[in-house]
Amino acid sequence: MLAGPPPPLHGIRVIEVGNYMAGPFCGLQLADLGADVVKVENPAGGDLTRSLAPFDHGESGSFVRLNRGKRGVALDLKDAEGARIFRALARTADVVVENLRPGTMRDLGLDPADLRAADPRLIYVAVSGWGQDGPYADRPALDIIVQGLSGLMSVTGEAGGPPVKVGVSVADLTAGLYATIATLAALRARDRDGAGQLIDLSMFESAVSLAQWEAGQFFTSGEVPRRAGSAHRVLAPYQAIRASDGHFVVGATTPRNWTGFCRALDLGALERDPRFAEGNDRRRNVDLLIPLIEAVTGVRPMDHSLAALRAEGVPCGEIADYDRVFTDPHLEARGFFVELPHPVLGTVRGIGTPLRLTGTPARLGRAGPLLGEHTVEVLVELGLARAEIDALAARGTVSLGERRAEGARASHGSAGASEVEAGGREPSGERRAEGAP
Repeated sequence: MLAGPPPPLHGIRVIEVGNYMAGPFCGLQLADLGADVVKVENPAGGDLTRSLAPFDHGESGSFVRLNRGKRGVALDLKDAEGARIFRALARTADVVVENLRPGTMRDLGLDPADLRAADPRLIYVAVSGWGQDGPYADRPALDIIVQGLSGLMSVTGEAGGPPVKVGVSVADLTAGLYATIATLAALRARDRDGAGQLIDLSMFESAVSLAQWEAGQFFTSGEVPRRAGSAHRVLAPYQAIRASDGHFVVGATTPRNWTGFCRALDLGALERDPRFAEGNDRRRNVDLLIPLIEAVTGVRPMDHSLAALRAEGVPCGEIADYDRVFTDPHLEARGFFVELPHPVLGTVRGIGTPLRLTGTPARLGRAGPLLGEHTVEVLVELGLARAEIDALAARGTVSLGERRAEGARASHGSAGASEVEAGGREPSGERRAEGAP
């Protein structure tokens, strides 16, 4: 029984068939918002993220965090009985999310059109590298491949330097977020119209959609955007600035902030210089402007400049490594980091959700499931008898995950399902999964 108001998606069931990041990241958002997300994995190893280091007691540190709040079912979709069970599961679901290459589910006898014909209210979310059609549709996709072709790598890194990918898997993650938005929109449309729909979500299009400043530049002037390090496309000073002991970032983007910037750093001569009089002047002459700024900041400690800038209300800050980020006092004060139960690890510390709904808060359940941890539970809900489930396990159609979980509980103590409130073509094979770390 839920204490307090139920989360926004309480009562919504999602079946996720995902690998690595884009599909699972969508499933994570939906689970945080209260949906019952049933993650279906291949019994022979499961989601490939399970194989990625670092490991703690044999569990992937990435998997247990990326798949929190989900129930895990290990089901062989290449087996006819496994496919039959999946179709039955889909009939209990509001949403199916998958990020396999186009055609994989159809080859398994699980054509999205057939699943939707069996239940016209079903929302089917297909996340792929390039979309379900078009000349690239059959190409394999990884985050770095999409970053390259989307233009992201052409504008990331220092001017004149080699191409650099964005440090996080931005194409995968953006696709997962867009898939979440589309799912919520489709649920709202179904409330209104009574019908589900197919959502065709492309990593490529998701990544290209981020190029808002770049599109403004190219479609207006024809100029091709290039790498500019940490500098902004149209604003200056808006970048990393050198200090005597490192770099800090600053964004003096308004007339008021520019005045405060010059006052804080004793750069009054720059404010009076006609080359830097207006924002567009400063950006056009940024190669002249930054050396003049760093002639002053480069001989001062970072903290000195930051304190002066903050006193003037100018946006600025340190460049933090993740050891600092993951212990940041502001995030700690807002309860952003969470401790979630896990049957092997006891508790798992991780990132919370930025979705802070004051009336219907998100609820973060357990850490990511063991492979097949909830197979029995979910199939019993589906109406299968325990003897039937054991027979399926004996033939390899399902994996129950019981022995490992029970052994882990005996060794590490039981972790309950408490919740934290937030303020070939192989279905699980590497060749067929879209997106990767």
